[in-house]
Amino acid sequence: MNKQKLTTKELTALAMLTATAYALVTTVRIPIVLFLKYEPKDVVITIGGFLMGPGAVLASSCVVALIEMFTISETGIIGCIMNFLSTCSFAVTAAIVYKRRHTMPGAILSLAVGTVTMVCTMLLWNYLITPLYMTGTSRSDIAGMLMPVFLPFNLLKAGLNSSFILLLYKPLVVSLRKAGLLPTSGKSGGTKLGVTIFAG
Repeated sequence: MNKQKLTTKELTALAMLTATAYALVTTVRIPIVLFLKYEPKDVVITIGGFLMGPGAVLASSCVVALIEMFTISETGIIGCIMNFLSTCSFAVTAAIVYKRRHTMPGAILSLAVGTVTMVCTMLLWNYLITPLYMTGTSRSDIAGMLMPVFLPFNLLKAGLNSSFILLLYKPLVVSLRKAGLLPTSGKSGGTKLGVTIFAG
């Protein structure tokens, strides 16, 4: 019975995090270069993955990408696929590593591995898919943009996401516990200063 209650609470927490991620997509879209914009949705989705595992990331990423496609996206199904791939390559990877190493060093390692995975994945998919919706641009043109444009953007995006995750993870977990959506923990918050310095 308790297991069922916990599952229900986790689903409620996941729904809240998914709704928050979509709200961030609609309110915080910072143009960086060309059509590329920074959106902090991956911060919330990754925290959900840290709390509930990689399966939660897949579900949340799919829901947010689909709703975004039908509401504010200008790139249709292709943009939906790219959003899903970008979020999952970062957040699913980080959640898998963190699940195996549930410590502060493990969190840092998970975000680093997630960053490398996302950057490599998006360089490949930008090369393959971007010419399909960037009018007047050939694949050779995109190849010439990979290092000077797409690589720095994805590194910046992953770096910002990682920093925000390290800063916001503990306060968000505390809030969810106070709301009764996560079980309480007796672990100390003694690493808070180190987390803040590293994130900065």
